[in-house]
Amino acid sequence: MKVNQFRAMMLVLLMAVVSLGTVSAQAITVTGTVTEAETGNPVIGCSVLVKGTTNGVITNMDGQYSIQAKKGETLLFNYIGYQQEQRVVKLAQLNVKLKADNVVLEECMVVGYGTMKTKAMTGSYMAICPTPAVMYDNANTEEYGQIQENGFKNVSDAALSTFSIDVDAASYSNMRRFINKGELPPADAIRTEELVNYFSYDYPKPTGSDPVKITMESGECPWNDSHRLVRIGLKAREIPTDNLPASNLVFLIDVSGSMWGANRLELVKSSLKLLVNNLRDKDKVAIVTYAGSAGVKLEATPGSDKQKIREAIDELTAGGSTAGGAGILLAYKIAKKNFISNGNNRIILCSDGDFNVGVSSSEGLEQLIEKERKNGVFLTVLGYGMGNYKDKKMQVLAEKGNGNYAYIDNLQEANRVLVGEFGATLHTVAKDVKLQVEFNPSQVQAYRLIGYESRLLKDEDFNNDAKDAGDMGAGHTVTAFYEVIPTGVKNNYVGRVDDLKYQKKGKVTVKPTGSNELLTVKLRYKAPDKDISKRMELPFVDNKGNNVSSDFRFASAVAMFGQLLRDSDFKGNASYDKVINLAKQGLNNDDKGYRREFIRLVETAKGMSK
Repeated sequence: MKVNQFRAMMLVLLMAVVSLGTVSAQAITVTGTVTEAETGNPVIGCSVLVKGTTNGVITNMDGQYSIQAKKGETLLFNYIGYQQEQRVVKLAQLNVKLKADNVVLEECMVVGYGTMKTKAMTGSYMAICPTPAVMYDNANTEEYGQIQENGFKNVSDAALSTFSIDVDAASYSNMRRFINKGELPPADAIRTEELVNYFSYDYPKPTGSDPVKITMESGECPWNDSHRLVRIGLKAREIPTDNLPASNLVFLIDVSGSMWGANRLELVKSSLKLLVNNLRDKDKVAIVTYAGSAGVKLEATPGSDKQKIREAIDELTAGGSTAGGAGILLAYKIAKKNFISNGNNRIILCSDGDFNVGVSSSEGLEQLIEKERKNGVFLTVLGYGMGNYKDKKMQVLAEKGNGNYAYIDNLQEANRVLVGEFGATLHTVAKDVKLQVEFNPSQVQAYRLIGYESRLLKDEDFNNDAKDAGDMGAGHTVTAFYEVIPTGVKNNYVGRVDDLKYQKKGKVTVKPTGSNELLTVKLRYKAPDKDISKRMELPFVDNKGNNVSSDFRFASAVAMFGQLLRDSDFKGNASYDKVINLAKQGLNNDDKGYRREFIRLVETAKGMSK
């Protein structure tokens, strides 16, 4: 009998222990507010992480957080170099006061806000604690460089037009993001050449020693039928992926508080894993992150060790301020440490451009990157986020870093940039590519370059090899449009200037033999590892008809759409219906559906414009 009683007592004790273990292992909701000790101001973007896990959140605009944790686990509070630990001891609200020398943690009664998970919130907490993504969308602090649209120029005053090529397409996907959320984009967010260059066109491939081929075509201007429209197309040499040189890549990832959210850091992680899937054994990847400070998340790792790279990406969490300058410096240091001679040495920056610690001004970043690019390390910029997006800074970084710039609004765009256009995005075949167009005054009265406002160069810059210009990747296409007013056509675009008092204005003279050439295109480029440029030249005769290719029709429709979105002074009789009808005539080169998507976007914009 006693033995049975003893066994029963032991069984009860065992069940009690198991019960206590179960209770202690249950997750509880910990909520609180993080403030600055001296001022009492809420700390926005402080990272709160369960130690030893990837379960983390960041504080919102009121410094509030809510996280699931188990009794006995430790919470890490990180912000701008500070790190404080606090053990979870009971169901409580932990209010944190950050100080330079000490962090005081206070416990008080629990508040029933509901629960918050790493990727989503539930319960009433959502209403009082919006995610950082919502916070920035409401603030709407996006920044775009002001664009002064190109006007018409008299050939008698300016026979030459000189500019750097632009292979970037960030403006297109950013425009798509606006329209898909029910808004027309601001005019300065529209760089018309980037809309046009989002699409690939069927240009002839280079066949000689030059890595670039020029092609030209002309037709009636769709928004002003008395004018001519000239399309200049460039095609870079294609290189099969297997034959591309080895890559030394450094993923430079912004993990600051402003990058928290599904369309920011989570999209960055998904994007980079797409790229990792395409790495070859001879490639290598390092990961540098920056928030309040910069650090190396992953040392250079062979492309064959994909699992290790993916795991490092998965561990990234957002929180803190944004020391972008320090991150860029560290990324260049790592890239140079692992430099591959005759290889593709490149930093891939993923950010919303919201730099606010250290070197953050456009001028400071320009100087920093201009200095470092001379070492043969190029920069690709991938923009993410909305509401606080700094397009102006991102564009500057890409231009000065001898690289390209894309805006990633969804995973499909990431796949297009990093997988579908892997060679064009990451492997330069011609750098500092400049175009100079000379117009024949016997054929052309006036002209204007459509777009490329931020890429204009002085005429003398064309022959100056010290002057930086855009780069072309393997297989890239570039398109530029000129709207031309033929001689003898009346127009109201070019004003009349009074005769000079002290000298006679020289009259334009035409070659005695005459010429039916409309213009001549000159191109300069450098090999990726050279500092001396090579020159190409091609004249063009306008057939004065309108038997143009389907690519011409589609590209001109995109150019017209850009002018409508910008409400251009030179849009003539352009309309959304004209854009749609013209674009539909150019759908025969649309295997991936991008052109049909464009038509849907125009139809949506048409509805919103009313």
